[in-house]
Amino acid sequence: MRTILACAALLALCGCAAVNYDLTVMPRDSGTLYQGVAEDRGGQGPISITIENKTYNGSWVQVEPERSYGYVSGGWGYGGWGHHGGWGVGGSISMDNPQGGASKALLTAADGSGMRCDFRQGQGLGGGLCRDDRGREYDVQFRAVASR
Repeated sequence: MRTILACAALLALCGCAAVNYDLTVMPRDSGTLYQGVAEDRGGQGPISITIENKTYNGSWVQVEPERSYGYVSGGWGYGGWGHHGGWGVGGSISMDNPQGGASKALLTAADGSGMRCDFRQGQGLGGGLCRDDRGREYDVQFRAVASR
């Protein structure tokens, strides 16, 4: 009985773990690399990017899932005058979105300036584009890391 309770507790803890991401950001007009972090709390979470000693903080939300789920049913049957019967089977399916999941991030800095980002992610990796209020564009890569 103790083993079952220990396993149940472990599963509950594993199900609540958040995924953290390290972000690498590069402006399209320079080769300088900047860093950021994001946390996935179930399709949304906080995000922070520091560029030239200015930190942008905000949140991101998933606007298109990276996986789709559905139910498929099928069957076989027979019938005729006075004969009714048959059986059917079905099951749940899960499919990857070929483009990956899409997310939108909105960030602001202490001076009131802002940044908007669009990402695509799947299986712990992703990338996208951010644009600040001045119109400067940044390519972004992100990778899942162990929880902090």
